[in-house]
Amino acid sequence: MTSRERILTALRHQTPDRVPVSPFGLGHLDRDGDVCRELIARTDPFLTAGLGGNPLVGANLPAETRDEGSDTVTVIHTPAGPLTQRRRRTDITSAQVEFPCKSAADVEAYLAIPYEPVRPDVEGFLAYRAQIGEDALVLANFVDAICLPASILSPEDMCLLWMDDPGLLVRTCEVAAARLNAFVDEACRGDVDAFRIVGGEYATEQLGPTGFDALVRGFDTEMVEIMHRHGALAYYHNHGYVDRFLEDFADLGIDALDPLEVPPYGNVDLADARARISGRVCLVGGLDDMEVLESRGEEEIREMGRRCIEMAGPSSYCLGGTASGTYTEAAARNFIALVEVAEDLAG
Repeated sequence: MTSRERILTALRHQTPDRVPVSPFGLGHLDRDGDVCRELIARTDPFLTAGLGGNPLVGANLPAETRDEGSDTVTVIHTPAGPLTQRRRRTDITSAQVEFPCKSAADVEAYLAIPYEPVRPDVEGFLAYRAQIGEDALVLANFVDAICLPASILSPEDMCLLWMDDPGLLVRTCEVAAARLNAFVDEACRGDVDAFRIVGGEYATEQLGPTGFDALVRGFDTEMVEIMHRHGALAYYHNHGYVDRFLEDFADLGIDALDPLEVPPYGNVDLADARARISGRVCLVGGLDDMEVLESRGEEEIREMGRRCIEMAGPSSYCLGGTASGTYTEAAARNFIALVEVAEDLAG
């Protein structure tokens, strides 16, 4: 099988010629280097392409940006007055240190901003998919509705608003879902055939089952239904302690779930997950990119990979990492070594 065939077979809950060994993305590898070429040739990667624009904020958010030292300050103009956000850079990374909305009134002001839809840039996705061919499965990066309140409110303020005014958070997600669903439908009509959905962990990690039911379940189910109506795949990404949510994820109708972090980094038992939802959802993951694949010896990783495959089974599973996007050559070579483990177990 080609890598694309192997992954699609697993996502269809069938048994490929061997379990796919699926790094997510190409990390910090030199895209023109020998290691990157070998990784793509030997393993079965999930790769991503953007669709341009931001359907959550639209094509013409009224805002102005300025630099203040190591900070980038953005002032968003709303009918009720300005909102300010601040992003800070260091030599290593950057992070948002001030969110534009600090209260329910700010959220109302943000929702009152006139919205101009943005159209998906499908040409970039189609070109990348054609370039990759059969060597990987290319997914369009996408967000779900809860990402709108999570991007305009700090984690603390979103949790407080969930206690003080849950109806406002639901309404914010309703607005976001309408925008996202129109974008997804148009992208699918443009032949985008696979999506990677992120955002559910804002509920599973911060708000619990009640928050998941109110702010994720219905909205994400509808989005997945639109994708499936057009024959597109829905691949779901959700970090954290997700054992209690496995059936909830399956109920969304998704095709695959990553990264399934096992102890001590998460709480998923692959054999238990297989018994509970395999056949409904393709399981993806089992190994940590940085704590395992990047830092441990090849023989130890081979044995860990063997145990993952034995627990998750030969079908409806892709052996992968934690989708960190930060791994280097060390992890890439270990991913390549894991192909031999998958081949051995397949006989």
